[in-house]
Amino acid sequence: MHIVCALYHFTRFSDPAALKPALLDLALAQGVTGSLLLAHEGINGTIAGSRAGIDAMLAHIRALPGCADLEWKESTASEPPFPRMKVKLKREIVTMGQPDVDPKARVGHYVEPQDWNDLIRSPDVAVIDTRNDYEVAIGTFEGAVDPQTESFRDFPAWWEENKHRFHNKRIAMFCTGGIRCEKSTNFLIGQGVEDVYHLKGGILKYLEEVPQEDSSWQGECFVFDGRVSVGHGLAEGPHLICHACRRPILPEDRQRPEYEHGVSCHHCIGETSEADKARFRERQKQIELARKRGENHMGGARGV
Repeated sequence: MHIVCALYHFTRFSDPAALKPALLDLALAQGVTGSLLLAHEGINGTIAGSRAGIDAMLAHIRALPGCADLEWKESTASEPPFPRMKVKLKREIVTMGQPDVDPKARVGHYVEPQDWNDLIRSPDVAVIDTRNDYEVAIGTFEGAVDPQTESFRDFPAWWEENKHRFHNKRIAMFCTGGIRCEKSTNFLIGQGVEDVYHLKGGILKYLEEVPQEDSSWQGECFVFDGRVSVGHGLAEGPHLICHACRRPILPEDRQRPEYEHGVSCHHCIGETSEADKARFRERQKQIELARKRGENHMGGARGV
């Protein structure tokens, strides 16, 4: 069983590039895989590995400037959820494209998972899902507003166009692990909205702590790793990923006529040209050849 650790922390790194080599070296030494993003505003990512490997990574990250009170969320995966380790330098650890947004200055009111149901069922509360459209499509909270954004960058424009809908409402927002809401609540406060709330620890913490029989969650939660989705108790969900468009699909969707492995699914078949699809087929062919070479080298032990 692999430990999967989702983490983020807003702090000021004067030289994020200087932090990259040690993080990458430690991960490789400990057999930890996943992805970490570094920026001047902090660190964000998901990593996976053994208990000892994750503990070593967390100890290192907590020793970074301003990260002593780092919080993280853990779950498990039956198969390795990442193929390799990546540490990337970014302008933002979650991209909103709003230079004046600063979660370190002020954010909305945190709501514990056990208090979330009462809040979102209040008649004066509007619940907004801050995730991307393909994430919302496989699961969300009952009654939540779906902004239908393709990217978190689209959220400020969506709010400007729709804020009239939420006059005299308290706003409750949620996302996968909490990081997007750190920025979206600060953004709304900057727009003059005072009664702003967000789910502490995000959907993942809610699914971990709130029993299914008491839950307001409907469907599965998309995660950015090989599991694709998780449900209550953070159990692995049924979803797969379309390797053409990176959207989640169900096993039965592979039987649909639009599905071609690595080329298209019912979500994206109309979004790419025949030239694109030919490129995807060639890419998939090369992936299969590389996999077969790996199987031959390992005596057929991989990729059963």
